Amino acid sequence: MNRIKSALTAVALLATTATGATETMELTTAQQALVTIAANEARGDIASLRVAIDNGFDAGLTISQIKEALSQLYAYTGFPRSLNALGTLQQVIQERQQNGKPCEPGREASPLPADYDALRCGTRVQTQLTGKPFDYRFAPQTDYYLKAHLFGDIFARDNLSHADREIVTVSAISALPGCEPQLLAHVHGARNMGVTDAQIHDIATVMQSTVGPEETRRLQAAIATEFGESQPKQDVKTVDFSVWPRGELNTAYAKYFIGNSYLAPLDAEHGGPVNVTFEPRCRNNWHIHHASVQVLVCVAGRGWYVEEGKAPLPMTPGTVVAIPAEAKHWHGAARDSWFQHITYMTQVGDDASNEWLEPVTDEEYDKLP
Repeated sequence: MNRIKSALTAVALLATTATGATETMELTTAQQALVTIAANEARGDIASLRVAIDNGFDAGLTISQIKEALSQLYAYTGFPRSLNALGTLQQVIQERQQNGKPCEPGREASPLPADYDALRCGTRVQTQLTGKPFDYRFAPQTDYYLKAHLFGDIFARDNLSHADREIVTVSAISALPGCEPQLLAHVHGARNMGVTDAQIHDIATVMQSTVGPEETRRLQAAIATEFGESQPKQDVKTVDFSVWPRGELNTAYAKYFIGNSYLAPLDAEHGGPVNVTFEPRCRNNWHIHHASVQVLVCVAGRGWYVEEGKAPLPMTPGTVVAIPAEAKHWHGAARDSWFQHITYMTQVGDDASNEWLEPVTDEEYDKLP
């Protein structure tokens, strides 16, 4: 019983607020979902992709639209990632159907006209995207594939608009390290294909709240170059999410947290611990665990544990804190670093509870070293 209570208490404590899309965005909710789906496909993050696809259906995307986006991405991220993603889509559809949740089939692409010429049509689309004729004379066969297949056969399918296809492409390339020249080219090209300037900036906002800091910063740098804006700061330290999973963005306890954090239960079905990721400056409110002890183990990044009446304790990988029952405290990330800690509850009494108190103000937080 105590083991179950421990797991539930940890989840309750660590679910955090997500700064998601707002009503002021020009991107529709369906387009916002495409951003997250495309970026997670490119990262090969199947767990996050599964959630993104599920959310995409809730946002109004159809099977046809999601399938089309994931199929298009083979040209940018490779067949292995595309096929893995399509398999994930099949699994999500099956699960939703079993649970009675809708998955609208959507409209398939219209048949192509009898006189369709892939090379001619693709050349026209590519010229529109780049703003001028482009011929890759060094590799003529690749030039043909780009024109006839990618911008011809794929872009000719009208179950996604050209603008939506560029939203998908920009989001995916943002998640591919080392592809900055192509990303910049597609940020520019997206404007030529009907994506508004505000929508391009919205893509970065969505990625900030649903994908990750490195992918977001990569896109922000391309946007800054395209629009002549200030480059994003590069002094924030991130962590390697392939070592400890970042988990899913949470909204359940928004009123008890400041900033975004992510929750990744480890062996949750057996009452295992939870890995929590905080973005820079994210922290929870002052709170107290009654009749229970919470243990924190820092595994990546840098953060803080602050207990009332005691000096702030910096947390770096290997730092372990056993928080006494009845101690008023808070914990969160440093201002210039992401932060991950594992947590679990122990010595959980029958009358254990959590008391949430006042937020940690910016004034308080900024006094930390």
